Amino acid sequence: MTSHQLADELRRVATTQVSDITRAVKEGQKSIALNEVRDMARRLSLLADAFDPKSATEKAEPQDGAQAA
Repeated sequence: MTSHQLADELRRVATTQVSDITRAVKEGQKSIALNEVRDMARRLSLLADAFDPKSATEKAEPQDGAQAA
């Protein structure tokens, strides 16, 4: 993924999600707004993992001394 493609995708995610969040807040729908915030965080995380797969692998592996739940 090039830096231009990354920038375009970030703009798309931000524009779409912020628009949905704003609409939900204006309509007084807090649960929908919170779901949109969670969805934006998930999308940004997936984008970050796609851009830097090594960081996704590091997150999946437990740290030294950490135990799986």
